Amino acid sequence: MDFDEYLRECNLIKDKNETYLKEFEDDLRDKGLTEKTIKRHLFNVDFYINEFLFRERPEEMPTGCHNLGRFWGGFYIEKCMWSTPGNIKTTAASIKKFYKSMLERNHISQEDYKELCDDIKDEMEFWQEDCAAYNDPSLPNPWDFF
Repeated sequence: MDFDEYLRECNLIKDKNETYLKEFEDDLRDKGLTEKTIKRHLFNVDFYINEFLFRERPEEMPTGCHNLGRFWGGFYIEKCMWSTPGNIKTTAASIKKFYKSMLERNHISQEDYKELCDDIKDEMEFWQEDCAAYNDPSLPNPWDFF
């Protein structure tokens, strides 16, 4: 895929994602969340589905159920200056809420949602420990192999 094809594919997927984000926003409003909370959830999810999932190749929203390890196990910790163990947990909550909304609207399968929830439950402590180690200048950088 050349760069122009990549951009076209990204734009097509972003159009779909805009619809998903609007549906998610509607669901959050229906639950009575504050504007500040809604904005935070939308920012977290938008970053995941419209930035991270396009990093190597354009991937559609449902594939995000299977990419959490790549996201929190490396990309988020290394590339996002704002990464902390605490915001890994809050971002995970946003992503989990988003995919629950997508499940309820039949955009993803129950199996995909279960995998996402299991990954978050099983790996959260590990991702947070890695983030804490990466952010601690007194410890050796766990990603510095040379």
